[in-house]
Amino acid sequence: MSHFSSVMKPLAYAMTLAITLPAFATELTRDNGAPVGDNQNSQTAGEHGAVLLQDVQLIQKLQRFDRERIPERVVHARGTGAHGEFRASKDISDLTIAEVFKPGSVTPVFVRFSSVVHSKHSPETLRDPRGFATKFYTSQGNWDLVGNNLPVFFIRDAIKFPDMVHAFKPDPRTNLGNDARTFDFFSHVPEATHGLTMLFSNMGTPANYRQMDGNSVHAYKFVNAKGEVHYVKFHWKTLQGEKNLDPGEVAAIQSGTFSHMTEDLVASINNKAFPKWDLYIQTIKASDLDKFDFNPLDATKIWPGIAEVKVGQMELNRNVDNFFQETEQVAMAPSNLVPGIEPSEDRLLQGRLFSYADTQMYRLGANGLTLPVNAPRVPVSNGNQDGAMNSGKADDHGVNYQPSRIYPREELQSARYSHSPLSGTTQQAMIAKTQNFKQAGDLYRSFNDKEKTDLINSLGGALKGVDVQSRAIMLSYFYKADKEYGERLAAITKDDVGNIKTMAAKLSD
Repeated sequence: MSHFSSVMKPLAYAMTLAITLPAFATELTRDNGAPVGDNQNSQTAGEHGAVLLQDVQLIQKLQRFDRERIPERVVHARGTGAHGEFRASKDISDLTIAEVFKPGSVTPVFVRFSSVVHSKHSPETLRDPRGFATKFYTSQGNWDLVGNNLPVFFIRDAIKFPDMVHAFKPDPRTNLGNDARTFDFFSHVPEATHGLTMLFSNMGTPANYRQMDGNSVHAYKFVNAKGEVHYVKFHWKTLQGEKNLDPGEVAAIQSGTFSHMTEDLVASINNKAFPKWDLYIQTIKASDLDKFDFNPLDATKIWPGIAEVKVGQMELNRNVDNFFQETEQVAMAPSNLVPGIEPSEDRLLQGRLFSYADTQMYRLGANGLTLPVNAPRVPVSNGNQDGAMNSGKADDHGVNYQPSRIYPREELQSARYSHSPLSGTTQQAMIAKTQNFKQAGDLYRSFNDKEKTDLINSLGGALKGVDVQSRAIMLSYFYKADKEYGERLAAITKDDVGNIKTMAAKLSD
């Protein structure tokens, strides 16, 4: 091939792409006008390393996203809260030094249940993931286990979180829901196939909060007294029996009330029928992470075949005295950790460590964690000072810095982070072992006939209003997950199954 040909072929291809782009396509930039080189992947310290604070695109997107609403939460706006206790039952000191898990110990908790996408006064019947966030007031400080009823999420990298929520939210032009926008986004996000299958199944419309499981979604790290690391996922299992609503039941309930989940929880606690959940963990040795055919730190995946071990039980036994002061002002953030529990390198979690705490500081101010519902049950001693609504009384002899001999503050050796080996260079690249479709297919095949039919009708109905190209791509994802799944959806949307099959064959898993 001549030098001229080798140059002109890529140039011709680039020109073809340019011609097919919409006339209004523009260069993606940050707020300062600088072009963005990669808006799909966060910067990480090598393939398996943590996300880097120097990723200004990630930080700016999350900061701007966190400040989109005043004062309502952008996500998890519709919430219900209750107080209770967690009682640890199994000795797992070989895994973690976290004192909350000492057998027999009783830890006060506050739980906030919520819907994720819909607004503060939305009906609780609407299809939505449900938040299941627990604040443990432990003897080592507050630990927030911030999760959902669904065990997986729709994206695996926090840099896509603002985009995902914008796609789920109402059309900014009309303030009406628009499936075309939602699936336009997800047609570019094949890893969402698993989470969307859960959402559009009856799992997306739980009957009430008492009969709903909870999941950490993310993996965290357990660290023991020897500094040894295990990766861990947490699962709340309801003792009331899990129950979801089918589309007919949703319609019947919505005709009579828009707060059925809140009403059920409040009434149950008032009647002393205190709901309970067992807490289970799954653990993986750090040395075993690469032994899976998927990335166990990918938030779009569950851990099949890993044993679940019960470590305690939670009971909710007291309703709030004031909704605003407690449920509305509670500040849940996965960055609220205690010794023995650390974040994993999960890229979605890494972004949430910043984003959630930043959101709460924006909503409540710099002193939001001094509010009664957020204040730890142990003394707080640091150099943080001033700020709006600071009602605390300093007793530090005027020492608002550290280190100091006048007023020493010890740095606890056992509270130091574990060491994580790193290799390679900084990068912005998709994870290896994406495996976007297998677990979605496994989930579909696990449903009974009625559950499959409800899923097909709910998801197929949503896809009908989507543009032909985005719909075909989405159908190819579901077909790749399971042939029957894709064929039944295509029958609902009246799309060419042969074309869908051809597109699915080009997808790798």
